[in-house]
Amino acid sequence: QLDHTRRFTFTSTSLLKACLRFSHELRGTLSICNKLCYAVGGAPYQITGCALGFFLQIYLLDVAQLDPFYASIILFVGRAWDAVTDPTVGFLVSRSPWTRFGRMLPWIILSTPLAVVCYFLIWYVPPFEDGKVIWYLVFYCLFQTLQTCFHVPYSSLTMFITSDQKERDSATAYRMTIEVLGTVIGTAIQGQIVGMANAPCVPVLNGVPAELGGNKNAYMIASGIICGIYILCAIVLFFGVREKKESCRPRSEPMSFFQGMKLVMGHGPYAKLVMGFLFTSLAFMLLEGNFALFCSSTLGFRDDFQNILLVIMLSATLAIPFWQWFLTRFGKKSAVYFGTSVRPAAERSSEPKAPLAGGSMLPDVVDDFQVANPDSVGHEAIFYSFYVFFTKFASGVSLGVSTLSLDFAGYITRGCSQPAEVDLTLRLLVSAAPIALILVGLLIFRSYPIDEERRQGNRKLLQELRDQEAESESDSTELANMA
Repeated sequence: QLDHTRRFTFTSTSLLKACLRFSHELRGTLSICNKLCYAVGGAPYQITGCALGFFLQIYLLDVAQLDPFYASIILFVGRAWDAVTDPTVGFLVSRSPWTRFGRMLPWIILSTPLAVVCYFLIWYVPPFEDGKVIWYLVFYCLFQTLQTCFHVPYSSLTMFITSDQKERDSATAYRMTIEVLGTVIGTAIQGQIVGMANAPCVPVLNGVPAELGGNKNAYMIASGIICGIYILCAIVLFFGVREKKESCRPRSEPMSFFQGMKLVMGHGPYAKLVMGFLFTSLAFMLLEGNFALFCSSTLGFRDDFQNILLVIMLSATLAIPFWQWFLTRFGKKSAVYFGTSVRPAAERSSEPKAPLAGGSMLPDVVDDFQVANPDSVGHEAIFYSFYVFFTKFASGVSLGVSTLSLDFAGYITRGCSQPAEVDLTLRLLVSAAPIALILVGLLIFRSYPIDEERRQGNRKLLQELRDQEAESESDSTELANMA
């Protein structure tokens, strides 16, 4: 009778463990609707980023009619401030308590209304001259801060919607696809509306352009539409995605900001990934920020540059299936390395491979860190915030330096022609400088240690750890029932 009882207990325990393991796997599965709703949340950052990246510089110079020196200050300080807020927000998010809506989603939904107001006011020309620089600087910095409160939690959300790596990779693929579509939408809305109302260039008389007309209303209409899309995407994300508290192991004790920075930057694969994307992002931002001026001033396509941008972004979207296949077939590291190599020749049309591979490499780095530091968990937001910090810092440096270079070269606001020095500067900013920076990034990526074999090994180790936790949970449940 005792032996029979032991066999029954052993069978019941095994069955309970199997049920818990199956339940754990089932909880990690995401529906297509969940993945789409999650992916839609990535669109606002790309739409507003594309509009600001391509058009803010030319807007400040030719519509707001700011001196290039002050425009460079706004662009650099705004992006540098944005870069500083990323690790700060990441630190605050990592210490956020769990609510009935999760840890990340409250940040996203509460920051949205204020972010869209600040974004709209960036594209509004105030009815005064004195203090105009302060106006743009304040609202640009405020928008960047509020968008950080959206984007850092959203980027970290990948680790909280499921614990299954395959499902995370699939959700990331959905997200990156929507993000590339977002760049097309941002280019189409901002470019086509502004392009249809684009005022002609102004002949230069004695080195000074004549009185300028503006297309201020067109920029405000475009920003209003983008604000509406921003709000809609945030609502879809909030109601279509749920954070799974059980997908995360208990968090470690909270740490200070500098402890968090030392922790993540001390992990070799993460440092190499961030530094590689720092240089490639800097190259990319130089090209993006100066492409509109290059087309309109150097190439003479003032009335058609928005159409050129739209065609290039559409070609980038059509290239997504190829890069997704390449990523699956040859691995993330190979996709990033090969895609970045062809970027100088293909320019913007080669962009999708970086988001598809590079964005999905961050969860792999976090997994690698958790394998190396099994007792240090709950710091995912810090990893994402420092990654965004470096890319945004690169953006600020590129925009500030390029606009200041145009000032030194003698850029003439809305002039039909520019001095030869301006043409030469623009050619360097969209060709030679990006190529040199990309080469440095490639050298760093070459030493990136997480290949497919190591990634699969980490996945196996983490799954074993989760199985052990499930077994411990079942043992605790069994003891409680016996008691």
